[in-house]
Amino acid sequence: MEWTQVINPFDNLFLSALVAAIPILFMFYALAIARMKGHIAGSITLLLAIGIAVFVHGMPAQLAIWSSIYGALYGLFPIGWIVLTAVFLYQLTVKSGQFEIIKDSIAAITDDRRLQALLIAFCFGAFLEGAAGFGTPVAITAGMLVGLGFNPLYAAGLCLIANTAPVAFGGIGIPIITAGAVSGVDTMAISQMVGRQLPFLSVFVPFWLVFIMAGWKGAKEVMPAILVCGVSFAAAQWFSANYMSPMLPDIISSLVSIVAMVLFLRKWKPQNIWRFKDEPPATLEVRKHSFGTIAKAWSPFIVLTILIGDWGLKSVKTLLDVVTVKIPFDAVNKMIIAGGKPIEVVYKFNYLSAAGTAILISAIITAFILKISFGDFIKTFQETVKSLVFPLITIACVLAFAYVANWSGMTPTLGKAFTVTGALFPLVAPILGWLGVFVTGSDTSANALFGKMQAVTAADIGVDPVLTVAANSSGGVAAKMISPQSIAVATAACNLVGKEGDLFRFTVLHSLFFTAIICVITYLQAYVLTWMIPVYETAKQAVANASPQAAAAAEAALRSQGMLILAVTAVVVLGIAVYAYKQVGGGKFGKESAKISVH
Repeated sequence: MEWTQVINPFDNLFLSALVAAIPILFMFYALAIARMKGHIAGSITLLLAIGIAVFVHGMPAQLAIWSSIYGALYGLFPIGWIVLTAVFLYQLTVKSGQFEIIKDSIAAITDDRRLQALLIAFCFGAFLEGAAGFGTPVAITAGMLVGLGFNPLYAAGLCLIANTAPVAFGGIGIPIITAGAVSGVDTMAISQMVGRQLPFLSVFVPFWLVFIMAGWKGAKEVMPAILVCGVSFAAAQWFSANYMSPMLPDIISSLVSIVAMVLFLRKWKPQNIWRFKDEPPATLEVRKHSFGTIAKAWSPFIVLTILIGDWGLKSVKTLLDVVTVKIPFDAVNKMIIAGGKPIEVVYKFNYLSAAGTAILISAIITAFILKISFGDFIKTFQETVKSLVFPLITIACVLAFAYVANWSGMTPTLGKAFTVTGALFPLVAPILGWLGVFVTGSDTSANALFGKMQAVTAADIGVDPVLTVAANSSGGVAAKMISPQSIAVATAACNLVGKEGDLFRFTVLHSLFFTAIICVITYLQAYVLTWMIPVYETAKQAVANASPQAAAAAEAALRSQGMLILAVTAVVVLGIAVYAYKQVGGGKFGKESAKISVH
């Protein structure tokens, strides 16, 4: 039995929007004030959404329940699969001792505190955000800076501020993938749009970090290094976001900026080695390692970058999608009428083409390189699953809520209400993302909560939805530094528990400043710099515009190209693996594992 979405159940848009906002308002209260666990807050939010969908919007209970099941499944796979495998790969490098070598290789480059902040807080933090995300960057980089002799409050604050530019593409691109799934806007187009917003911030953040530390005079002394760091990062971020995939910008841009800084600092040195006044003594012992040892330590992430790059190519994805299992949700498929058209609901279990599978293959190759036994490999995977049970439940609940809200009409209701802002909405769009991340601590969750609403509102005011959906993610990055979860991680890493208020005051003005920059950029792109908005075609439009014969021929050609690319990749990866395998480095596979806070 078909059911048509009800957008204004009370015949009063303000009242309808107020009721539709109850689940979101509750989540804000639960996380920011009541300090509930994420999985508990997410579960109650989902139940509230189902109740409003059924009793206010008149959605049949069966449709509401199946909508939530579909959303939860999508949250677990492919999104949860990416989280699980990324953290698993990271844990393998930690427990094998290779991650300590990676840390040493970064910390040993310079003794200047300004340049250490750039290399560790900004470059290395971005790498960690891309490879693992979820609290890892701030926890590790802040601890490293304190160990080198940084004032703990400064170390925590600088790492929080640095962890802005990479957040939108964190955790192998999960926020962008989520935004595309929830909003219905092409994922690659969102990646391109974010890649045309954040580079402006990425160029600026390195300067701002040094300016906070050493003032204008201190920043001017190392301006060449600041420019190398910021420009190389921003250029790589723009290129990878626009021409590769949303899964790679953080890893590519961080590696490019690290390499650029290493090469530059071999030829250029600051006139004065800058230190903090009365700084505490260093407690971190920085060891020197051979090139081969360092190459071995970095090799898991080099392999990861290559494989994720392949998996983001259309030709490889087309080849691997041959074995995708499509599961029709008959209980809800084409049963919901939205905008005069039925919503097609087919769950795609793309177990080969999913990004998480590429990460798992990287982990298997890592086990070979680092000589990790099968037993230790399986045990580490089990430990990773156990540590992520509640975070995965949280992700499933948030995505389940998002789909119930979207398909019941609640999100379109909120979108219609926001049209009262009119032409000013592009100025407001980043603030919604900022609020979402401030409360949830996650750009992924903020995109799940507001992605569809951003798209609906933009379409109603005549702005390309890709701009506001991207702005939701871009605006959210500026709130990461002040979210209670991030501050809790930073204070724990720097032994500042009880100083959360001091750290919040250290970062809050910077957060508002960065948000204002994103707001201005988004507004200009909406009405002045419209040429910056990517031209894109949805998958449905592509299918409709192509004849069956042409589509079949194009698909066959893509599969052939994909086979060739994977064959070349196999040879390259094999060469890297064999070289790294022969190198000396690392220690015995131990019990140490990273503590990752996932919200």
